[in-house]
Amino acid sequence: MNRILTFLIFFTLGINHVFAQNDNPIILGTKHHIHSNILEEDREYWISLPDSYNDETTVYKRYPVLIVLDGSAHFKSISGMVNYMSAGFNGNLRIPEMIVVAIQNVDRARDFTPDKIVTKRPNNFGGGDKFLGFLEEELIPSIDKEYRTQPYRVLFGHSLGGLLATHAYMKENTLFNAFIAVDPSFGSWDATTIDKKLEAVTDKSFERYWYIATSNWEKRNFKNRDRHVRLYEAMHSKCPGEFNAKLEYFENENHGSVPVIAFYNGISSIFDGYGIYYRDVKTKEQLVEHFDALSKRLSYKFAPPEELVNRVGYDMFRNNSDEAVRFFVMNTENYPQSANAFDSLGEAYQRVGEKEKATESYKKSLALNPANEHAKAAIKELKGK
Repeated sequence: MNRILTFLIFFTLGINHVFAQNDNPIILGTKHHIHSNILEEDREYWISLPDSYNDETTVYKRYPVLIVLDGSAHFKSISGMVNYMSAGFNGNLRIPEMIVVAIQNVDRARDFTPDKIVTKRPNNFGGGDKFLGFLEEELIPSIDKEYRTQPYRVLFGHSLGGLLATHAYMKENTLFNAFIAVDPSFGSWDATTIDKKLEAVTDKSFERYWYIATSNWEKRNFKNRDRHVRLYEAMHSKCPGEFNAKLEYFENENHGSVPVIAFYNGISSIFDGYGIYYRDVKTKEQLVEHFDALSKRLSYKFAPPEELVNRVGYDMFRNNSDEAVRFFVMNTENYPQSANAFDSLGEAYQRVGEKEKATESYKKSLALNPANEHAKAAIKELKGK
């Protein structure tokens, strides 16, 4: 059975508090294991699910997947950020809810280096493609089978993990759609190596999104940063159209401090525009066009979030009830298994006096969620009029 990862968050307000042994734990995720035939070893990974995942009223939802390398180092911070940025606290829907999968290390030098290089001391570099094979041919299919996933996947890597993420981005074929490469270690990628890799790049890479962060290495700064900039600019010049990528330099962060802030900026950059403010939405056509542009940039269809459209609809009732109804109708079209979408549409029709359509919508909501007391009461009220 899977062991539960429990992380207790202790707050101190000037006084040290001692908690009893029977305090309830805060559960952040679960541990899992898979045997890899490709790597010929067992691998451990940790999973954090969105808040809505186990909600009985949202079992129709499917989620993008975020794969995190160096999992033990980044799991807690990244899972917390993804949750806060996507769960709707204070109206914050900056990114979609995501399933976070953090891979635990066995031999990071072997797994994260794509090239075999000769050094003074023996090394086992060069297993990067084999490790990517494990991710794409074994782990991801297993995750897709066990969880309600969408086929949109982001790969996050720092240092050597950032090197592997960049290598995966430049490959012709990959299951990943976007990459966050934080201060990638390009020590083995000299000018000759980078030129060879650039020659092999095809237009498929430019269908993906690439975020690369570089930090301040002080005395070694120019050598490291220059390699990042050189590769970024070369890829930009090679791109036949819009270059869906971003390079960001963090003057005040070092190699160890940059991952957290770079992840936040990187995931925000990928989903730029996803968190459009509900009061900035004026018409259905405007919102559809906005998400069509986002979907085109990410080469994947993202519908306007159900929660956003619902909020826009209710806010729209203050000035334009007909337009409000159109938003609620759109939600039922995009999320036909959502009881709440049909319940809201029923309320919208009820407000504008469309009794038959209101009743029909409430009945559809009840069919999806027989426990919907609001729909039951509304149908009863409509029949009584």
